[in-house]
Amino acid sequence: MTKPSRSKKELQSKFSYNKLWKMLIDRNIKKKELQKMSNVSSASIAKMGRCENVTTDVLLRICEALDCNIGDIMERVPECENHQDS
Repeated sequence: MTKPSRSKKELQSKFSYNKLWKMLIDRNIKKKELQKMSNVSSASIAKMGRCENVTTDVLLRICEALDCNIGDIMERVPECENHQDS
């Protein structure tokens, strides 16, 4: 006898890192420089560029490198309003 599969509730929002990209522009920091400053892989930076999930360790490293809080680099946005900037 098989158990009925529980489907996960589909999420209606994602995280946007547009605040991070704006901060980098304002501070004249390139993504490659951020990668070196924070010791974060290029794959993680690329994931953020696609509004994909990254670990909290990655976010903490970036916050420490930029001396900012998590809310300064990301925000939760409804799925339909999510724009991907590179």
